[in-house]
Amino acid sequence: MTRRRSLVRAVTGVGLVALMHATAHAQAALERTPDLSGGWIGIPGTIYFNFVHRFTASDAPERKVANTPTFVVAAPIAPFAVIGATYGTNSTLASRFPNEHEYFGRIAPLRQRAGAPIDVGIQLDYNDAARGADAELGVSRWFGPLRLLAAGRALHRLDASGYRYALGGGTVLRLGSLIALSGDAASVSQRLAGERIAWSGALQLQLPLTPHTLAFQVTNVGTGTLQGTSRGDAELRYGFEFTIPLTLQRYVHRRAMTPHDFTPLSTGPAVQVHIQGLAFRLPPEPIPAGTTVEWVNDDPLAHTVTAVDGSFQSPLIEPGRTWRHTFTAAGTYTFTCTPHPFMRGAITVR
Repeated sequence: MTRRRSLVRAVTGVGLVALMHATAHAQAALERTPDLSGGWIGIPGTIYFNFVHRFTASDAPERKVANTPTFVVAAPIAPFAVIGATYGTNSTLASRFPNEHEYFGRIAPLRQRAGAPIDVGIQLDYNDAARGADAELGVSRWFGPLRLLAAGRALHRLDASGYRYALGGGTVLRLGSLIALSGDAASVSQRLAGERIAWSGALQLQLPLTPHTLAFQVTNVGTGTLQGTSRGDAELRYGFEFTIPLTLQRYVHRRAMTPHDFTPLSTGPAVQVHIQGLAFRLPPEPIPAGTTVEWVNDDPLAHTVTAVDGSFQSPLIEPGRTWRHTFTAAGTYTFTCTPHPFMRGAITVR
């Protein structure tokens, strides 16, 4: 027991040290599979609503259609952490709990986009139907447009006699900025009667010029909790997942920024303004005349930089792309995004 506690303390210490040095990039829903999170965190200042509906049909002659919805609400509390709740209805996990609730927290101590060799995500949650805590350690890595994911899970037994364990893996293939194919599989140790290897596949779409995604899924999994996505059954289910990010910046104007939002470039008198979370991260002080500003699109959807007075106009800036403009005269320049007119910003040139 002492050795186990020492190991837990060591792993926790390493995780906290990594966490303090980590930075996270927002992940689009096209970067994960239906039943593996891939260490998804989201963008602080955004509340996420995910609706997953999976349907089964009985045999003839009734052919009754039954729906098993899962609703997820999540709120990033830091660039490396998110908290949320998952609500699965018509759950088959425990007969006494037709409605299953999971309350979770997730951290991303390592992120490939921040310079780490792999992505790492750690989730802890409490599932009221299982009456216990679950955990997941996920790792993944991008190889060009292909992402490989793996996860190990500890699942509280329904009879409170300890834990079962599950291993899962999946792939995501990006076919462009708006479409991806994904699939995953997971198996729990000591499967009970009726339990099978859990699997799913999906066609995932980023709706153009919106923050929303839509995925068409086929699976043998019911609810979207860690417990649910680790257990397959004999039922074939078809369904969809729709995501609704609610960007608070849209309703609460905030001009504050963090140091990485406003970064001088190494060549020439230029600065960067990041577009993130459907908002322009603006410089805190006036810039001198002759300065070139580079807008960097960190969102999963395209934006424009359009001057209200018509003095400059960018084309659509695709995700991951940039656009530059040099300000030669003093003044205050207000600009917006044509597809998302609620996005507004201003740069003062002295």
